[in-house]
Amino acid sequence: MWQDNTNAQYATAGGSQGQYYASQPGVPLQFYAPSPVGNSFYNPGRSSLEGSVQGSMMNGGQTGGVGPGYGGNIQSQGGWWTAFGTGGLEGEPPLLEELGINFSHIRSKSMTVLNPLRTVDERIMDDADLAGPLLFIICFGTFLLFSGKPQFGYIYGVGLLGSASIYTLLNLMSEKGIDAYRVASVLGYCLLPMVGVGALSVMVTLDGMLGYMLSLLSILWCTYSASGIFVAVLRMSEQRFLVAYPVGLLYGCFALLSVFNVGVGGSGSAK
Repeated sequence: MWQDNTNAQYATAGGSQGQYYASQPGVPLQFYAPSPVGNSFYNPGRSSLEGSVQGSMMNGGQTGGVGPGYGGNIQSQGGWWTAFGTGGLEGEPPLLEELGINFSHIRSKSMTVLNPLRTVDERIMDDADLAGPLLFIICFGTFLLFSGKPQFGYIYGVGLLGSASIYTLLNLMSEKGIDAYRVASVLGYCLLPMVGVGALSVMVTLDGMLGYMLSLLSILWCTYSASGIFVAVLRMSEQRFLVAYPVGLLYGCFALLSVFNVGVGGSGSAK
């Protein structure tokens, strides 16, 4: 009996609610009222999103493209070769500069060596690098190889031993001191006149009076340039001849390698 009364009450309530919702066809629930698109609390940016989607569809149907607000700073300025120059992405340094290879610095230091009579800037080795010295050493060994003197091992051995010796002497003679990286950089850049002698050895035979004179001139040139740079960087006064003596001995070894052909047994023989 009581179940029949309860079902009747639910039926009466459901019928009254159905009559209420039937009287308001646009409202699915009593507590919910739809708002215009873009003004809803749950979808505040719907209108702008639909507008951008519609605009991209009108421009060719590419909905995955980057909007105008994000494509201004990431567009490339050229092809893959821009990584090796000054172009590329905005604010991004060239790839070779990140690797420590700066052709403008190599050119300026090379011109300092080729013109030793001008005043040397004492801050020339603040940006010391080994890109130029490695390039000159490889060229020197390649020229000697073309002239029939495969002496890469002797070049690397003499260069390493000489750089360590000059580094020790300079730190004993100066109060300021210098690191081994800058010593190797200076000695490598000042090898440039000797590279020219190595290039001449491909065309002419240096085992003669002409070769001896050219080798002596290159030794004096390399020694004068290297001692001038060391004295300017270390601010050493009246010690240039003391610095030039061991440096000249080092470049004299390179001159001997360019004039004579060192055999397998270690004995020097004329070409």
